[in-house]
Amino acid sequence: QLQATGGGLVQAGGSLRLSCAASGRTLSSYRMGWFRQAPGREREFVAAITWYTGNTYYANSVKGRFTISRDNAKNTVYLQMNSLKPEDTAVYYCAADASLSSYNKTTAYDYWGQGTQVTVSS
Repeated sequence: QLQATGGGLVQAGGSLRLSCAASGRTLSSYRMGWFRQAPGREREFVAAITWYTGNTYYANSVKGRFTISRDNAKNTVYLQMNSLKPEDTAVYYCAADASLSSYNKTTAYDYWGQGTQVTVSS
């Protein structure tokens, strides 16, 4: 089970840190991803990290502003979001991919958290 937390309301230019904690399984063999979905739009890739290598991947729209990281001891993955923009407003989901396939495709991920709302005001 994945539990995403840390969303909220922030002004443009502000920062938030999302957390995704796993229970019932260790994440060391997974690739972890963050996706987001705005109203009326499809769920889109934001960032991913391969747990055991630490390799990271980012959507062009967030590169340089967002950072994905993981904490082995806490079995938790984070998404640090800086310089937030109104267009970052969405429900953010964390997900786990056991097969380490396409990092940016929703269909590659096996397990999903419940989502946390991020709202950026202008």
